[in-house]
This record gives sequence, structure tokens and C-alpha cells, in this order.
Amino acid sequence: MPIGAFLLRRLGLGLVSILGVSVLVFLFLHLIPGDPVDHLAGGEATAEQRTKLAECMALDRPMPEQFVRFLGSIVDGTLGHQCPDPRGKPTVMARIAEVYPHTVYLALSGMAVAVVLALPLGILAAIRRGTWVDALASVTSLSGIAIPMMLLGPLLLLWFFVELGWLPGPTELGPSAMILPAIAVGTHLMAMLARMTRSSMVEVLGEDFLRTARAKGLPEGTVIFKHALRNALLPVITIAGLQFGSMLSGAIITEKAFARPGIGLLLLDSIAERNYPVVQGCVLVIAVSYVLVNILVDLAYGLADPRIRRA
Repeated sequence: MPIGAFLLRRLGLGLVSILGVSVLVFLFLHLIPGDPVDHLAGGEATAEQRTKLAECMALDRPMPEQFVRFLGSIVDGTLGHQCPDPRGKPTVMARIAEVYPHTVYLALSGMAVAVVLALPLGILAAIRRGTWVDALASVTSLSGIAIPMMLLGPLLLLWFFVELGWLPGPTELGPSAMILPAIAVGTHLMAMLARMTRSSMVEVLGEDFLRTARAKGLPEGTVIFKHALRNALLPVITIAGLQFGSMLSGAIITEKAFARPGIGLLLLDSIAERNYPVVQGCVLVIAVSYVLVNILVDLAYGLADPRIRRA
């Protein structure tokens, strides 16, 4: 299939998925019992303030008209208006654009930590299968998967910020302040990628084409990194891509523990406030992020495996 037709097909499926997500989040929000005006206006709001807030959120309109307005806000790129607007960001898109780069930065940093640690660990475990290196790598991977994020973040803060004072703590946004959040986000993914890399490499190392490569006299490094690793990357790319999409959805626990702005924290606060426009906008941006990441993962398949490019 030509790459243009492939991209159009994937984008079409992605648009259908995004539309489905939009319908579901709209319906679920309106099915939750309770009045969102009560949460946003507070107990001391006047009747006039409550009426203006309901008009701003279009809650005084029938549900079909509210949904049409929501679709219109997607088309014009505003994703609706914040009600109320305490930060001087009148549109939901402006508010999301303010915090989303922080989440992307955190996700990229966590992915870098995961890949840098996972690939060498998985390759070593596969090459030294059955030895103490393999056992140590397995223990490390299982520990990374088993430690909950809600525990790892506070532990990192306790050790490296409170006890040792080596790294900045919560509320700071400099490059050095990204180290602990990136480790917290990337540890779980590192464990998954290391185990996947090991299992894929073990399977590939037994293939006939590697024995042929060795018989031709190729250096062992070339056999491992050029032939074996490249053929073992497909499942690793799948896991990395899907988990990166999950990171982009906002590492809520990490953002909460380290007091970092991000779309996950914004979504969490908006759900607590029952702020319909912001919740709908955040979920839509998250869905778009997943779709785009999945498309990039599909393209990465072709780069990793020439057989897929020819197909």
C-alpha cells in the first residue's frame, strides 16, 4: 500500500475514534448526577452568577444543542470556553496549550530514561541467558513493574531531595528538576521494555540467519546490534509507542507528587470541579495524542523492518 493511502486510511480511522471518544465523554459527563454549577460557583454565588455560569457552559440548552456547540468548538479550535476564567485564558485550548508542553517534556524525558536503560539491560540479559546477569536483569525489571508510581515518586523525593539534597524538589521547573519525575515516569516503562527486549532477542538469537551471519565471519557486535536487535525491535516499538501515548495522557500521579503542571493534573482538577468544557477538551487532546502516536508507531515499523515497507 502506498504511504499516502496508508496515512489517509489511518487518519480516517483515527477521526472515527476521536469522534467516538467525543460522544462518549459528552454523554458520560452529563449522566453523572449533580449540578456542575454548584461545584464551580460555590455556595456563596448569587442567582445571577449561577445563571451566567450555566449560560457560559450552555447548560441552559438541550443536550443535542450542547453537543452541536461542542463539535463547533472543535472545528473552530477553541474547544469551548472556560467557565469561570480565573487565569485569563478564555478558551479551553488556550488553557491546555499552557500546560500540555510540560506533559510532553515529561513524557519525552521519561521515554529517554526508559529506552537508555531498557535496551542495554534486555540485550545483556538475552546474550547472557541463564547467568547471574540474566537473573539480575529479571529482578530489576520485576522491581520496576511491581513498585507503584504512587510510592516511587515520594520515595525519590525523600531520598534525593529531602535526605541527600542532590536534586530539586516539587514546584521547580528547571532541567535538573526534571530528573526525578522522568525517573518516576520512566521506571515502569523501562521494566516493560527490558523484559520485551530480552524475550524478543532470545527468540531472534536462535534464528538461522544469525548463524549464517556468524558463519560469514561478521563481528559479534554487528550480528547482535545490526541483525538481531533490528529484527527484535517490532514488539518493543509497539510497547514503547503505546506507553508513550499513555504518558502523553498525563502522568497524573507524577504531576501530582512533584506539583508539576500538565494535562493530566488539569484533567484531574477539572473532573473534581465538574468543569465540562475543560474535561471534554482534555480528553479530546488525549485522544488525538493517542491516534498520532499510533500512526507514528506504524511508520516506525517500516523503518525497523524492510519486510513491512515492501508490504
